[in-house]
Amino acid sequence: MSDVHLSVNQLAKSYPGAQAPAVDDVSLHVPRGEMLALLGPSGCGKTTLLRMIAGLIAPTSGSIQLNGRDISAIPVHQRNMGMVFQAYALFPHLSVAQNIAFGLEMRGIKRAERAKRVQQALALVKLEGLGDRRVSQLSGGQQQRAAIARSLVIEPELLLFDEPLSNLDAKLRDEMRDEIRDLQRRTGITALFVTHDQDEALSMADRIAVMSQGKLEQIGTPDAIFDQPETEFVARFIGNGNFFDATVLQPHRVHIEGLGQLHLADALTPGTRVRLLIRPHRLRCVPSGSPLPLNAFSGRVTQRVYRGQHHTLGVQVGPHYLLADLPTQAGSTPAQGDSLMLTVAPADITSVGRHTP
Repeated sequence: MSDVHLSVNQLAKSYPGAQAPAVDDVSLHVPRGEMLALLGPSGCGKTTLLRMIAGLIAPTSGSIQLNGRDISAIPVHQRNMGMVFQAYALFPHLSVAQNIAFGLEMRGIKRAERAKRVQQALALVKLEGLGDRRVSQLSGGQQQRAAIARSLVIEPELLLFDEPLSNLDAKLRDEMRDEIRDLQRRTGITALFVTHDQDEALSMADRIAVMSQGKLEQIGTPDAIFDQPETEFVARFIGNGNFFDATVLQPHRVHIEGLGQLHLADALTPGTRVRLLIRPHRLRCVPSGSPLPLNAFSGRVTQRVYRGQHHTLGVQVGPHYLLADLPTQAGSTPAQGDSLMLTVAPADITSVGRHTP
């Protein structure tokens, strides 16, 4: 990979008395200017990994390189990294400008230069004119911007976010996602973003590293993680899914007990057993009287949940209970108890990793 900025090599962290490592042999490489999301459930090791990169936790084994230089044993205050915490960690007794200037003051930057860089940072995060205010006078979103400005003003090598949006309400969280992403792109800074929220990861990151039980399950672009998950864990954690055990009859054709034969775009090995994924939004309803398309099967609606732009239907198809997300259209969404015909395109059926004889 060209212009690798950060390299994590076989990094591990074990705590005395723990049954398993908190981080287990994780390797990843982050190009300069990339926003990488570390995504996974609570306790998966993502925050421990971030804190080892920051220097707040010493690794048990492995190495961390920044710009080709091994920083594994370098103290946190010498790594030149900015970190934005979930609780902001702003000093309530200082003004916004004083909070932002704190890191510069600790680095011995002269007063005039500090003032200039603080004003630039305030403008960067759209807090012009609010430097003299107390932290308590700012909204949640403004406090988050101040925390980001404090991290950026020191001109860090890396910007690290640890669940920074968790304390915001839903609407403000969406706004701050866009602002943080725009800010990262404008500055070109390399950033790592820890989150358990799949929507944050999908909407903000250039790539996503999905973690489970201390291990790296998969790393890739948001669309690759969502559309081509390599494991069932990744498939279940990123969005909803319908899962099936199938027997491969021909390279592009499988049989699913109770559902029949389906055609796939990907070529699989005949005679093997595979695990298949169909996302609910990939299912389509076949209008009554239309010619039957490829991969059509009938079922009965057992549940209907209104979600604004779409309905989520629970559909019983033989022994299988499927979720289908159908667009909300006046008078066209099947009601509970209705029979319907569903179809899925061959390209929208994904194998999630199990291939056994």
